[in-house]
Amino acid sequence: MRGLYLVTDRALCGGRALEEVVARAVEGGVACVQLREKDLSTRAFISLAVSLKALLAPRRVPLIINDRVDVALASGADGVHVGQEDMPCEWVRRFMGPRAVIGLSVETWADVVRAQDQDVDYLGVSPVFPTPTKIDTKGAWGLEGIQKIRAFSRHPLVAIGGLNLANAAQAVRAGADGIAVVSAICASPDPRSAARELDARIQAALRER
Repeated sequence: MRGLYLVTDRALCGGRALEEVVARAVEGGVACVQLREKDLSTRAFISLAVSLKALLAPRRVPLIINDRVDVALASGADGVHVGQEDMPCEWVRRFMGPRAVIGLSVETWADVVRAQDQDVDYLGVSPVFPTPTKIDTKGAWGLEGIQKIRAFSRHPLVAIGGLNLANAAQAVRAGADGIAVVSAICASPDPRSAARELDARIQAALRER
């Protein structure tokens, strides 16, 4: 899981259709999209996921569903991202199958240690910096936290939380393989340009490693 990872937030899209924002962001270089919805009905969530899957599949960009295995299965999504209080990873794998992409958020060192033996495809290091889009966390990892996890973990790392154009490259240099953003793209008046600039810095930092 390398490069620029978009986590969606319809409320930040300024009245624009989420599909429009995602399409522009993918044109700018987004390599993976996570659909995160907390207040939609199951039917509406599935409908939106199906719409995004149809948009992303021809572009070979995977669609990951936050938390909801049922929505992922119903929509044909490529994977699921779960937190420490969600469905256990072994159950997610059982339902989703061996080829699904499974991501797991890690918020404490104990989470990282437990994840070492879990069948997941990447760890979401969350949050790197304090951010208003993630308020139910146990503290920020900082760049030092990414370095510590990278030195220990066998999994690819996707950093999220307070990341933007100013600090994305630092997180990659610290050991992140991917950088996940929410407001840096969803709230941008030009998602394509925002994604292009972010991806350029991420790719440059990856080449330096």
